[in-house]
Amino acid sequence: MASFKYFLIIFTIFSIAAALSMVPKTAHSIPFVVFHGISDGCRNKGMTHFTALLSNWSGSQGHCIEIGNGAWDSWTMPFLKQTAIACEKVKEIKELSEGYNIIGLSQGNLVGRGVVELCDGGPPVRNLISLAGPHAGISAVPLCGVLCLLQSALVCILVDFLIELAIYSNYVQEHLAPACYIKIPTDLDNYRKGCRFLPKLNNEMYKNSTYKERFSSLDNLVLIKFEKDKILVPKETSWFGYFPDGSWETILPAQETTLYTEDWIGLKSLDEAGKVKFVNVSGGHLEISYGDMKKYIVPYLVNNVTEEQLLEPFDSRSGHDEKVLKLFAGN
Repeated sequence: MASFKYFLIIFTIFSIAAALSMVPKTAHSIPFVVFHGISDGCRNKGMTHFTALLSNWSGSQGHCIEIGNGAWDSWTMPFLKQTAIACEKVKEIKELSEGYNIIGLSQGNLVGRGVVELCDGGPPVRNLISLAGPHAGISAVPLCGVLCLLQSALVCILVDFLIELAIYSNYVQEHLAPACYIKIPTDLDNYRKGCRFLPKLNNEMYKNSTYKERFSSLDNLVLIKFEKDKILVPKETSWFGYFPDGSWETILPAQETTLYTEDWIGLKSLDEAGKVKFVNVSGGHLEISYGDMKKYIVPYLVNNVTEEQLLEPFDSRSGHDEKVLKLFAGN
């Protein structure tokens, strides 16, 4: 009789184990951080709403990381300093220690990539989700005329003054943040000599294997381009596309640039592994619908999720998917 009881116990244990092994993995999320764009701030309504929406939809904890005082420093603080501050901040957030995702908005993408490539001893970054990132550079300072805030107007007076001095001079590089990623295709000698950040980030001169290794270790790189973007020139920079060296006449797709063909930062390696998602959405700079956020951002904030599970929490029948968030501070 006792042996029969032991048999029942063992049979029950194996039955439970077998049943559990057949249960599909449930979706779970890891934290994410947001780096905002120029003239913006983590406390601004658009940023708080954006971060809260993504947290609610994905079930993951979101952190908007502020660099300095936000809007003013986004214009005036050199990018190497911005990246160093961001690096220390992600190290201080305990919830990120096991890994996290980065969402970059416009020039915030360069801070995010700086954290991925340059941050020694930082927690591992799983996915980098880029909205309108100037990854290959821009050919002009982001339009000041569209900025209506008093603070931004004052910044633009300073911008015009600094540009007249020379975009690649030491003074401008130290006092105008966008100058650190302006790439004039017909002035590449001065760009390589004077530009303090983008040539380093893109491994253009001194090929740093550590930067490439870190960037190519991403699980996914999501590059979202905005079809009607008038702020980034060219808008194809969101996909690492840019003007060819020495010419303004055409725009090369990412796959035809030297950065890609020679795999300076691992973009080609990521792409060939199927880890780069080139996404095109309608709308102007950083104008994204709820539906596109759910389709192109939320899935990369959720781990171990099946396609069927993804569809359930993001049902479009609520009628709000066409609502558009305008995340550019000049809107």
